[in-house]
Amino acid sequence: MRLLVLGGTQFLSRAVAAEAVRRGHDVVCANRGQSGTVPPGVTTVRWDRDQPAPAELTDGDPYDAVVDVARTPSHVRRALAAVPNAHWVFVSTISVYADHGDPAGPGEGRLLPEVTEDLDPMASLENYGGMKVACERLVLEAVPSAAVVRPGLIVGPGDPSGRFAYWARRSTATGDVLAPGRPQDLVQVVDVRDLAAWVVGLAEHRAGGTYDGIAPERPFADLLAACLPDARLVWVDQEFLQAEGVEPWSGPDSIPLWLPRPEYDGMLAHDAGPALEAGLEPRPVDATTRDTRAWLDADPAARITGITTEREAELLARWRAQP
Repeated sequence: MRLLVLGGTQFLSRAVAAEAVRRGHDVVCANRGQSGTVPPGVTTVRWDRDQPAPAELTDGDPYDAVVDVARTPSHVRRALAAVPNAHWVFVSTISVYADHGDPAGPGEGRLLPEVTEDLDPMASLENYGGMKVACERLVLEAVPSAAVVRPGLIVGPGDPSGRFAYWARRSTATGDVLAPGRPQDLVQVVDVRDLAAWVVGLAEHRAGGTYDGIAPERPFADLLAACLPDARLVWVDQEFLQAEGVEPWSGPDSIPLWLPRPEYDGMLAHDAGPALEAGLEPRPVDATTRDTRAWLDADPAARITGITTEREAELLARWRAQP
């Protein structure tokens, strides 16, 4: 298979390119060359997607498949115009859903209004999710066959968000660790390598359909037990954390992966069944934790988000001092 990966220098797109090379495919990565390096064994074409596609991209043998992770509608339009006849796998996001309390799955009535302009995706969830909705539609309407994958929280070595890394860093802890919210709250993660392998498989088989690209949900207590097997988890309720100014999800003042309930009951509780039936094979969380910890130990520049251990100790002391 001759595969075009739009990107190939960061996290998921890089993992896709690496997996495709490992399987013996002819892989071309098109990118600006400013965000990292491509895996060994790929051919690189320089392309700033604010500009028309260079002739180097389209000269030569046709592509059998394209993998695109773009979030900007104009970038997707230019890529579709350049490679209109290949099978496409477009990587979207669960942020396309309008109601994160509802994990019910695909359906036009549950999607955000599409945003066809090129806006700042980091300015709001509506911008990011709405532009991804528009990108999905562009792909599905333009090419003869396509799959749309909507991942949830992607984790593992190389994760630029630092969210799962917060817990992987603590994986050898033996003392008290603050666990946010309720033990039974559902969460989902998917290892970047498992997602990449599945995306390559969808390209190989020219598979169609729209999927939530996520591993099965599990109670937060089970995930943290897999991440921190020797720690003593101290569960602290969300009302206390919110009153103390702790942020959810990500950021320097956050406890990562924690989400307010019930408004986010569905965000990390999507139905993984269709993705599993279509070939996604998630590995155990403890394996992802071990490999993420090894990456953190080997790369001093690896990002970790979340509160400091000093702030955590302060919160635990205040929690225990309550009447």
